[in-house]
Amino acid sequence: MNVFVAIAGLAFLILIHEAGHFFTALAVGMRPRKFYIGFPPPLVRVRRRGIEYGIGTIPLGGYVKIPGMHRPAARDLDFRLQHAMSQSPELVKPLEAVKRPLERGDYDGARAALDELEQALREVGQPTDVLTDVRDALAPDAYWRQRAWKKVLVIFAGPGTNLLFAIIIFAVLFMSGGGKATTTVDQVLSTRPAAQMGLRPGDRVLAIDGKRVEAPSDITRTISGSHGRALILLVRREGRTVTLGPTRPRRSNGVYQLGFRLRGKSLSPPEALEESIRVTALVSRDIVSSLGHLVHKQGRQDISSPVGIVQGSSEAIDQGAQSYLWVLGLISLSLALLNLLPLLPLDGGHIFFSLIEAIRGRAVAREVYERVSAIGIALVLLLFFIGLSNDVGRIGGG
Repeated sequence: MNVFVAIAGLAFLILIHEAGHFFTALAVGMRPRKFYIGFPPPLVRVRRRGIEYGIGTIPLGGYVKIPGMHRPAARDLDFRLQHAMSQSPELVKPLEAVKRPLERGDYDGARAALDELEQALREVGQPTDVLTDVRDALAPDAYWRQRAWKKVLVIFAGPGTNLLFAIIIFAVLFMSGGGKATTTVDQVLSTRPAAQMGLRPGDRVLAIDGKRVEAPSDITRTISGSHGRALILLVRREGRTVTLGPTRPRRSNGVYQLGFRLRGKSLSPPEALEESIRVTALVSRDIVSSLGHLVHKQGRQDISSPVGIVQGSSEAIDQGAQSYLWVLGLISLSLALLNLLPLLPLDGGHIFFSLIEAIRGRAVAREVYERVSAIGIALVLLLFFIGLSNDVGRIGGG
């Protein structure tokens, strides 16, 4: 059940990412052709006002088809019609009538000639849906024909939605008791030293090894600074003072811990929003910094694939709803930052090239797009396989 909830959470984050692209494209007049919950092929679909809505066979995330992501080229038609041409050589003339204006950049002329090619396909009994993508790329609302600010806005809307979701979920958690920590225990992790020494939720920590603690930072600093030395805790429980221990902290992620969480104090909405933005900025800085360390072995070990993300989410569910929501917010933030990397086919790559074209005042050659995309895909796949290798090692205990 935990794994199912974790997968559903990841799918939801992908879905809102695609929804960000979809609704922003609609708002700026760049009408998407498809919007799916899940990925095609479709189980169910319906067409409304020129947009195909559907539920995909692959139940993960969502899919949006924005018309004309790339400038059309004559070879696109050669590729799509090679089978029809082998069976119906009479299509050569109407095909060339479309290719010639494409080659000289007369896209309106190519669009007009496309109608004749479609009619010719019907006359010889060939399917016409092979022309759909080319027709979309020649349409007035095609992505590549739009002004730079529209293209950047539509593409940024995906990771921007993930970023906004992270800020909102963090703010909600801060308002619901995940704000400034107190000295009262909120949760004791099972099988950890705190559980073994008898610490309970609701206990208020008064002193550690005879030293009074006044703030949450005192508790954290004293335990982590013990270097594994056995500690005695003095706590207030139901109006009486209780002594627990001695118990040795356990080293986890390079820090000595007893294994408990402190209760947070609820923040007001303005305070929660401010703290959420601050935390988002700090975590973003750390994530970006970690990407710069990928050349080092330790940096590569921090990468996870969807397998590791689901596993981490599943473990967080065991620790309670708040822990899971914190992890979900962090995953959403990570998805936003990953997609903003200036690599094609990621969103950041499309934004980067849109800005380059705006500065140059002319389009980047289609061949450049294709070569850069090949490099980007290779790098993304490399990151995926490094993450998958790490996750398999963690699951197997390696």
